[in-house]
Amino acid sequence: MWFRYEPYHDVTYFTPESRAATDELGCKGGWMGYFGMRAAPLGAASPELVTAVFYNFAPRMVHRALPDAWAVASPDEFLETRLLGADRALRRMLGDVSGLEEAASLAREAALLAPIAGRPLAAANRALPWPSEPHLVLWHACTILRESRGDGHVAALVAAGIGPLQALVLYAAAHGLDPAYMRAARGWTEEEWDATSSSGDLAVVERATDLAAREPWDTFGHDRTVRLAKLLEPLALRIASQNEAMRVNPMALDPVRELAVPGWNT
Repeated sequence: MWFRYEPYHDVTYFTPESRAATDELGCKGGWMGYFGMRAAPLGAASPELVTAVFYNFAPRMVHRALPDAWAVASPDEFLETRLLGADRALRRMLGDVSGLEEAASLAREAALLAPIAGRPLAAANRALPWPSEPHLVLWHACTILRESRGDGHVAALVAAGIGPLQALVLYAAAHGLDPAYMRAARGWTEEEWDATSSSGDLAVVERATDLAAREPWDTFGHDRTVRLAKLLEPLALRIASQNEAMRVNPMALDPVRELAVPGWNT
């Protein structure tokens, strides 16, 4: 399911439309826009809080964007801007955005079942008003689902004793990602990277993350979960084929490869 809803959510930050919207707002660079938009549901959060909940960004990288972003615009203005950017990007990538009512309705039901206890980003996003148009209802639902899963992933990392940079080191090694790219994407230095332990079992963390993310789908049931997956799949593939961020990214997210695996719906 993550490979199906994550591409839909990712238009929030990593599209020309998103960047243009934050530039229009007055942000100085794409990362100020990213931190402002993603943190905005929390209010005018401090860089310390954002570093804690985002988990794997170097503190210095967050401090370059916050709290300066809140002098550029209020959290409410950042929320309006991210919705505007997502709307523009989805309209371009999907063309005629009609026919999404069933996917939007099912995804909203699933998002309202996603756990929020101990999950600050999920809780903050779920507290926001729902958009009215189906393609944006679907976007908001995907955002809640991915932040709920992400919060659970952070909890699993903490429970496993794997720190923010250590998680990146292990993930890069496991997925063949370029360490230089990963350092640049998250703000760490080469010296910090080299000094970080490369021991730890990410497989345990991934299993714990998946188990903690099962709740909405267990409650939803097999048939409706499969139906939503089938509705999301062509959307994820269409977006992934047009979004450069889906080709190279710190999550090693490749929907085209993953969605080609047979037997997922049996």
